[in-house]
Amino acid sequence: MNSNFKHIAFKTAKISGIVIASILLLLFLIPLLFPGTVASEVKKIANERLDSKMEFSKSHFSFFTHFPSLTVSLDDLSLTGSAPFKNDTLLKAEQVSFGINIKRLLFDNEVKINELYVSNADINVMVNQKGQANYNIYIAPKDVKKDKNAPEEGTAIRLERIDFKDCHIKYNDRSAKILVDAKGFNYVGKGNLSEDIFDLNTDAKIDKVDFYYDRTAYLRKKELRADLITRINTNALSFILQKNELKINKLPLKFTGLFTILRDGYKINIKAASEDTTVKDLLSVMPPEYLTWLEETKISGKSDLIFTFKGNYNVSKKQKPDLAFNLKVNEGAIDYQNAPAPLTDFQMNVNAIMPSLDMEKLLVNLKTFRFKVGEKDYFTAYLRSKGFAEMDVDASVKGALDLATVDAAIGLSTLELKGLLKTNIQAKGKFSTSKKLFPKTIGGISLRNGWLKTDSYPNPITNITFVANALNKAGTYKDLIIAVAPASFIFEGNPVYVNAALSDFSDLAYNAKIKGELNVGNIYKVFSKKGIDVSGYAKADLSLQGKQSYATNGQYDKLNNKGTIILKNIKATSELFPKAFFIKQGNFRFQNEKMWFEKFYATYGKSDFDINGYLLNTINYFLESRGTLSGNFNMKSKLINVDEFMALEKGENTDRKLEVEYAKEDHPKMSGVVIIPENLDVSLTANADKVEYNGLVFNDLKGKTGISKGNFYLQNAVFNIIDCALVVDASYTDESPTSARFDAHFRAKDFSVQRAYKEIPMFHDMVTAAEKAHGIISVDYKVKGDLDGNMSPIYESLEGGGTLNLRDVKIKGLKLFDGISSKTGQDGLNNPDMKGIEIKSKIDKNLIHLEPFTFSVASFRPTVKGTTSFNGLLDLRMRLGLPPFGIIGFPITITGTHEEPKIKIFSKTGKEILGAVYNEKSNTVVKKEKVK
Repeated sequence: MNSNFKHIAFKTAKISGIVIASILLLLFLIPLLFPGTVASEVKKIANERLDSKMEFSKSHFSFFTHFPSLTVSLDDLSLTGSAPFKNDTLLKAEQVSFGINIKRLLFDNEVKINELYVSNADINVMVNQKGQANYNIYIAPKDVKKDKNAPEEGTAIRLERIDFKDCHIKYNDRSAKILVDAKGFNYVGKGNLSEDIFDLNTDAKIDKVDFYYDRTAYLRKKELRADLITRINTNALSFILQKNELKINKLPLKFTGLFTILRDGYKINIKAASEDTTVKDLLSVMPPEYLTWLEETKISGKSDLIFTFKGNYNVSKKQKPDLAFNLKVNEGAIDYQNAPAPLTDFQMNVNAIMPSLDMEKLLVNLKTFRFKVGEKDYFTAYLRSKGFAEMDVDASVKGALDLATVDAAIGLSTLELKGLLKTNIQAKGKFSTSKKLFPKTIGGISLRNGWLKTDSYPNPITNITFVANALNKAGTYKDLIIAVAPASFIFEGNPVYVNAALSDFSDLAYNAKIKGELNVGNIYKVFSKKGIDVSGYAKADLSLQGKQSYATNGQYDKLNNKGTIILKNIKATSELFPKAFFIKQGNFRFQNEKMWFEKFYATYGKSDFDINGYLLNTINYFLESRGTLSGNFNMKSKLINVDEFMALEKGENTDRKLEVEYAKEDHPKMSGVVIIPENLDVSLTANADKVEYNGLVFNDLKGKTGISKGNFYLQNAVFNIIDCALVVDASYTDESPTSARFDAHFRAKDFSVQRAYKEIPMFHDMVTAAEKAHGIISVDYKVKGDLDGNMSPIYESLEGGGTLNLRDVKIKGLKLFDGISSKTGQDGLNNPDMKGIEIKSKIDKNLIHLEPFTFSVASFRPTVKGTTSFNGLLDLRMRLGLPPFGIIGFPITITGTHEEPKIKIFSKTGKEILGAVYNEKSNTVVKKEKVK
């Protein structure tokens, strides 16, 4: 019996071993049997179904990479995006693997991909301002039948498993002003993805996620976990959120709804809720620098958060979804390290609705906002508003707070506050700057014995007193009265006082007195970080009295503006320029309508400016949001480096226009153009020792220059370049951070043609024959056109004309004349001397059209006319007048290029050059010039 059992056991073990060995052998052999089939099918699918460029270093096949699936793995894979992002990377991964259906491979010899694995990848999703996305790379099969009533299809991907491991995903949607940056993205999605409609089970974890809207951070470095069940319609790429539980740090969120991707946007109907949670969980989504405070503070209370996002998004059709938000907080309390009096009875109930993401339709209803500190201190407010630029307002604010008690209760670790703050303001009515309406208002705000200190600077701001009252009985600008009396504080022993009364805001009547001095660098540190390298000093003694209309109507005798402001070592930035201006000295004197610059010296990078003169109407400029500063100045400078003002150059200024930031991302190698302020109307009599621009050096600038309504101009400005006087009248206007337009008239007499060819790029490109010329010439030329993102002329855009005078020029070694000499057998034609010749020409479409001009050489009288291009194409006609007087002659045509001219004698038939086609709106060359 035992022998029989041993025999059966041995036989079973033997068979099992053979089966296992066979299976293992197959696991090694199958990838070797089908490598050509699998590799070719992967390439075929990529070529047929992807409208992008895919590259990888190597591929390999194995059962063991993602056992038990047979996978084809592509190492170091990169994938570009769809138009207009074809040059940008959409995906760059250490490895991307595709799971293969082994049954179909063995029995049908078909490659069916049913799993996707992506590891250690950078995924960069981009949507431009027009709503065009870089992820539309999938080309749907042509034989798929479409339901006319079905939504427009996007990408249809059919998989059974999607697996992302340790990825970095960045989603930048400029049209919606949304930026999501997710690091440590791990995701596993499973489901019967072979069906048209299936449920996708998802487990996701993100180590750190940032969320920005309109460059404002709403989430930073937050951990996110997700347990989701999503029903997906692959034909329409529609997602139905059935079970979607997220956790942002400690705050739980549940999502339900629908999300459908369309070719030109998306359809969305999503509700997110975090109901019946704690206030502490809600506060856990605060920026990371506040989380330490959160752990040290006793926080209680309940919160409910509901967020909805519903509608279609399509830029071309101007469709945007509706956004709604509701937050409730009840029974809230904050007690920081057992403060003497905790903050209690905190309640808030706020609703906000933004239909079509339109700020002008914004509805805000802050029904309740109140809290208490101790037994006496309280604060309560409500706000109901509709609209934005024209806003219906109903608001009330009441409170009496001891700021020291509030500071202790909340536990502001970097800020110390003291003082008694009282406020009682009611406002109801319509606010509109265009219609000069202001809500009916009564009330005021006061701060007594104020004290402020931060951990950034050792000395506090003390004795802060502020009393302001507002009254408006009729609801118009005309009836609004605001009085600030007094406002004062002391900083480092220096007192500052402000008293002001403002009334009739339709024609603002002002009466203000400002007196005091400040160490600006130190007070900047109070509100900033340690180590800031800004020092500065400001002293003011001003008395301002008048009405806006007195200045605008020229009634200057009714103004009573007087006093002085002194600034030293002040650092200032503008959103238009990459670097900071450093005001070393600024002495300003107010005299009625004028603000005099009596001593003003500033630097910007390497550039320096010594200015004196005046500005007109400065008070109105600061009071009106759309005012224009006008003035007249004398300016001296040792150096003006124009390159430093170009918009995309590097600099310490981080507060730039959004369009500039986008341009820097899109064109990292461009310098950008100089952006001109639109609110200036200022003229300057300039005297600069040196001006540097794009590698050119201009010396001894003298003349009138200025800025008028976004246009920079030069009037009869004289530069010294290549040892000659260059007279310029010009205007310049920026169109975007990477494009500009100019219109200029250049005049220069008696300069070296060789130096101009070598040192002036535009002359080099326009007068290519100057390479072989020596002597003295003059030029008088008008030209206008566009500048590219490096402030260089776009030749295809240029239009103009003028005259070139050859006073005494010798041409030697020019292939064109050498060719004519060879063809005619007259050696005297190859190195002509050209004296007293005037050449008129016009330029457009990248072509230079020469009017007929005649010169004498070796007893011959050649007459030349025709067309050449900036790229060297030739279509010239010559009549070679024979001795003695050139009455008799014969025709010659010159075609080809400057480097290889083709010369025909006794010929009048050339080859017409068709001009380039240029698109002014997009600043792009549609077609290059070419021979017809």
